[in-house]
Amino acid sequence: MQPTCSLLGTILFMSISNLSFSQPNHQEPMQGVPPSRESQVTMANYRDYPASRWAFRNTGAPMHMVMIPRGGNIRQFAKPGRPELAGIQVVDLQGKSRGLDQIFNDNYADGLVIAQGQKVLHERYFGDFSEHDAHIWFSMSKSLASTAFGLLVDQGLVDLQASPAKYIPELVGSGFERVSIQQVLDHGTSIDFHETYTNVDSDFARYYAPALNMGWMPGAADVQPDNAEIYGVHDFLGRFIKPDPDRVPGDNFDYNSANADVLGWLIARLSGQPFQDYIEDNIWSKIGAEHDAYILVDRAYMPAVTGGMNSTARDALRFGMMVRDRGEYNGQRVIPASWIDATLDVSDRLLANMQANTKYQNESWSAYHNMWWILDAAAGEYCAVGIHGQVIYINRRADTVMVWFSSQPGAASPGNPNFRAKLQAARQLAVSLSQ
Repeated sequence: MQPTCSLLGTILFMSISNLSFSQPNHQEPMQGVPPSRESQVTMANYRDYPASRWAFRNTGAPMHMVMIPRGGNIRQFAKPGRPELAGIQVVDLQGKSRGLDQIFNDNYADGLVIAQGQKVLHERYFGDFSEHDAHIWFSMSKSLASTAFGLLVDQGLVDLQASPAKYIPELVGSGFERVSIQQVLDHGTSIDFHETYTNVDSDFARYYAPALNMGWMPGAADVQPDNAEIYGVHDFLGRFIKPDPDRVPGDNFDYNSANADVLGWLIARLSGQPFQDYIEDNIWSKIGAEHDAYILVDRAYMPAVTGGMNSTARDALRFGMMVRDRGEYNGQRVIPASWIDATLDVSDRLLANMQANTKYQNESWSAYHNMWWILDAAAGEYCAVGIHGQVIYINRRADTVMVWFSSQPGAASPGNPNFRAKLQAARQLAVSLSQ
């Protein structure tokens, strides 16, 4: 993807204070004290825009969560040094040249933070969202878990070619017994379960969502009573997930959140710590985080590793900068560089598996590896992605990290014009910043 022209030639030299954007037309949620019945956010509507704009920064209200405390000295950022980036011209999906902030605003962004090197270049928040507000990550959480998992690999506590059932006997007899841990990390498990967000009668809505204690679908939380056989996500993984007899593990890419739940279970089992404590000790206390983070928990109070993380945009940026810098922050090793680098070591099979999945053939992704989405491995360009438009974008060639949170009306990323518009703009900006 090519930039419209060089950075210096295309920037509109204007300050953020001079920009005035209108928000997409909607009725604001949670209006009044107490909020009117018509504006209230509930489990049934928290993922529906505009209710999501309030719910995604207040997820503790409709759902259970536990805290991941920060620690150590805060990584300080100076005032953003390139406010003119707000108006840099990039090409939108219709081929028109438009300002960066305008594109993000028009496509339901809640916040955008851009860093190059060790400096924040640009920071912008939309609507009522602010630098101190926590926002749900959704499936960006998977990339956090896989990054943390690298420590256990480096310590020799786990064999990536072994079955997860070797370490979690509760998975014997499930669809995860015949797969390798590396296939779990690459979503190549070939299990007989599919993520279907739009069908209220799907197994996803009837079993997985209530097991997570998350109202992913309207009414999903009420499907399983408290005395249900499948009570929490671990029960779901061991008792419900079966192998797909028509597919061979490793021969396909089939994105499935259940894989991340297995990874979180492995982390807890191998480390001897609850997942949230492991993240606190090994990542959140070591990246200079400014705020405590939170993670949603299931019906049995086990963390929703697949999509439950919540933090500020700046703290998500701090995590992304550590990953970009090959696992290092402030001269200290946080994650082994070999594990960070391994994410960009993409095999021909992974490339072929992505291409063979018709859902992704028209998208920018080239592969999926270690629970990160690979755009351009040679450029060190890859992303953590969550539904409704959450992204940590890393570009090593440009020495750049960008984080944006969103409240997109549509959940899925493939084929979503709001998602595509922001990613395309970010990639164009990264090319300009690398020149």
